Amino acid sequence: MATVSLEDVKTLRERLGTGMVDTKNALVEADGDMEKAVEILRLKGAKGNAKRADRSTSEGLIAAHEADGYAVLIELACETDFVAKGDKFGALGEKVLAAVSDAGAATLEEALAAKAGDHTVAELIDAEAAIIGEKMELRRVARVDGSTFEVYLHRTNKDLPPQVGVVVSYTGDDAETARGIAQHISFADPQYLRRDDVPAETVDNERRIVEEISRNEGKPEAALPKIVEGRVGAFFKQVALLEQDYARDNKLSVAQVAKDAGITVTGFARFKVGA
Repeated sequence: MATVSLEDVKTLRERLGTGMVDTKNALVEADGDMEKAVEILRLKGAKGNAKRADRSTSEGLIAAHEADGYAVLIELACETDFVAKGDKFGALGEKVLAAVSDAGAATLEEALAAKAGDHTVAELIDAEAAIIGEKMELRRVARVDGSTFEVYLHRTNKDLPPQVGVVVSYTGDDAETARGIAQHISFADPQYLRRDDVPAETVDNERRIVEEISRNEGKPEAALPKIVEGRVGAFFKQVALLEQDYARDNKLSVAQVAKDAGITVTGFARFKVGA
């Protein structure tokens, strides 16, 4: 049996981010051969990937990148905050983001198939998960087309990578106001840009619900149409960005803020880790 030094164990752990016991055992099995130990750890981790398939990935990071004519936003997920705040997970996030951006991926399927060196993004993530011994997945990808962008990444914990990310595309020259709107989106979580973007069936369902609620409250029948439309209007203010009260000044709508600044918001995407 080969004698394994603590220095070798430390070197390999820093390289791969693996546990002390697994790293030492791999070096012993490899008779101290560092590269063979790496292969052993990868194979061991790969066998464990299937067992981890049903585990939840509630931690992770949000990252964004601007390219020519579009920007991409990704959520890379893992199981624990310990892994999420590690340098290796952060480096993986950078590689995945670069590959997804270079491919101009607009869907999760396109992103996973994107080339990352000699591998696909899916293979890259699986290989890193095999080494670290924790389930990892690219959970979501969004592509926002446009000419000018504002990216806002928010840390909910100083020890963790960004947990909320927003990309806003716009026309105009007021980057400061565009950033303010991106920050508003991170807080207000709109689902659509404008009220016309809300699917008709969603609006019809909301109208049916608020009408039933209003009737159950005993509202006068003659007043129902006005009451229902008022409540549907309130619904639009919840889900449509341009209808919302601006977080920095609730006397103004986001649409008015943008108009006053001479900018037009043309699209956005927002991700929050685990949400």
